[in-house]
Amino acid sequence: KLIILILNIMSKQKTILSIVILILVAGNAFFAVKYFSTQRELNQIKTVAEAKNTNEKVLNFTKFFIEEVLKSDSEVSFETRLKLENTVRDLGDDEILVQWQKFVESQTESQAQAEIKNLLEMLVCKISRD
Repeated sequence: KLIILILNIMSKQKTILSIVILILVAGNAFFAVKYFSTQRELNQIKTVAEAKNTNEKVLNFTKFFIEEVLKSDSEVSFETRLKLENTVRDLGDDEILVQWQKFVESQTESQAQAEIKNLLEMLVCKISRD
């Protein structure tokens, strides 16, 4: 009888141990799924934040360009041109930089006006795309 009692106790301990292990495995699986779900959500938030930051930079450049170039009644100063150049480079957008260079390198007033229109259109499209 003692042996049967010991075997019953050991059997119950194995059952309890199996249940504990099963609960721990299930808990780990749950937390792993939560971790990867949270990681995916974090990456989406980062992408949205980067787009918002880029949009803000493009919008600030556009406002500055309109105020200092388009609304100007006089020739644009060297400091303003330098600030515009630095700001457009800080955008980190090659497409905008190429269009900016087309504007800067314009040979005639009509060519410059056409390139300004193209630049402004591109800036607005960049903001609305994101």
